Amino acid sequence: MARRETGHTTGSRRPRTGPGAVALTLPVLLVLALLALAVVADDRRWGPTHLGWRGGDPAVDPAAVALPAGLDLPEVADPPPVAEPAAPDGVDLAAVRKALARPLRDADLGPHVVAAVASLDGPGIALQRGRDPLVPASTTKLLTATAALAALGPDATFETTVVTGDASDQVVLVGGGDPLLAAEPADPEGDVWPVRADVATLAAETAAALRERGVRRVQVRYDDSLFAGPAVNPRWEPSYVPDQVVTPTSALWVDGGRDPSGWGRVGDAPRAAATTFADALRDEGVRVSRVRAGRAPEGSEQLAAVSSPPLDQVVQWLVDVSDNETTEVVLRHVGLAVVGEGSTRAGLDAVRTVLADLGVDETGLELHDGSGLSRDNGFAARTLVDVLRVAASDDHPELRAVIEGLPVAGFTGSLAARFSEDASDGGLGRVRAKTGTLTGVHALAGLVTGADGVPMVVVLAADRVAADKSLDARAALDRAAAALATCACGSATGSDG
Repeated sequence: MARRETGHTTGSRRPRTGPGAVALTLPVLLVLALLALAVVADDRRWGPTHLGWRGGDPAVDPAAVALPAGLDLPEVADPPPVAEPAAPDGVDLAAVRKALARPLRDADLGPHVVAAVASLDGPGIALQRGRDPLVPASTTKLLTATAALAALGPDATFETTVVTGDASDQVVLVGGGDPLLAAEPADPEGDVWPVRADVATLAAETAAALRERGVRRVQVRYDDSLFAGPAVNPRWEPSYVPDQVVTPTSALWVDGGRDPSGWGRVGDAPRAAATTFADALRDEGVRVSRVRAGRAPEGSEQLAAVSSPPLDQVVQWLVDVSDNETTEVVLRHVGLAVVGEGSTRAGLDAVRTVLADLGVDETGLELHDGSGLSRDNGFAARTLVDVLRVAASDDHPELRAVIEGLPVAGFTGSLAARFSEDASDGGLGRVRAKTGTLTGVHALAGLVTGADGVPMVVVLAADRVAADKSLDARAALDRAAAALATCACGSATGSDG
């Protein structure tokens, strides 16, 4: 007979020993219930209200909450600086000399190289090299822009208006010296800045006013008499206007007098503006019989008007892209504001007066236009240093647009395509400077932030550059500015003198 093994059952399993399912599940459910209760209590604030909890109040600054009694923590000390902070009150002359020694010896710069480096706060100049005066080219725009903001204020605007004429069927388009007046509104999906006034909008407002009067047919006259004196500066090269380098200065034009094709300039900018306005009136359903020059009669009634961007935006634009036409119009406005006459001569006299009032050194100052197109302009590097300092000063916030408009190396305006070569990419984003370019002349004037974070006022110019060395000379100036950008040129004691 077969033997059964002791300890084994047959037909059914032996019952398990130990805790059952309920005993294992109950603690888990209890923990979950407690967690849920805590969440609800916190959400309903039962704890602080009924249970005596003293949780932190989120409305109280945690740093202001008293520490629990008996807790003794050491005082938290400020950590030592990683490096010695650079003082912003000076520029180290030896460091600047070392940084510029090689770039300024570049033979491509020609025989006359001028350089000035100074701290932003002044009053002296740490390094000055070369004999003044320099031919400033478009760095002249810094003087015009600064004087304009000081004389007119950053919020000044310029209106283009339409008024009634001598007859009931006559309207007069009156130029108010808006340098950025456009033919059409900008594409709202585009990135045009600043936002310009335009004659299409002006025509729409005019047409609406005419319809209210029951007028359906008009003659258009245009009045550009706001400015005085010759429209073409006699100190410009005779070829500038016929070669369409610049538009003769006028109080009335659209798109700076540039041809709608995108090439060159129109022959008669005020008449072209009036013709564009007349075409826009026709698009609005008004019949226009003729377009002629004329004057707004005394006591005429205004039918419509559009305003330019504020002057601070105009200044940022002209400094950033080096717009010659805009600058010459702004110069005339300075003359109107200070002297009472919108001529080039009055504008130049006004600029000198305003800059002197701002404390700018005018030693040897020769100015013959506002844009720097004239080769007869000349002044000391110190003049540009003073202009940049006063424009950046906290004492003159109304002038800040001059600094804000400075092109940024490798990114904006007339410096957008520069500082991209290996030898000068140290200046990317650290150099902000107005450019100056004429045949044989290259200049930079602006601010450079050194490797230690100290800003410097910098003027670099070469005005006797051989024609075949133009691009090489420009690159050499870029390398000089980049050398300052990579220099720890700040001085704790200051080397200005």
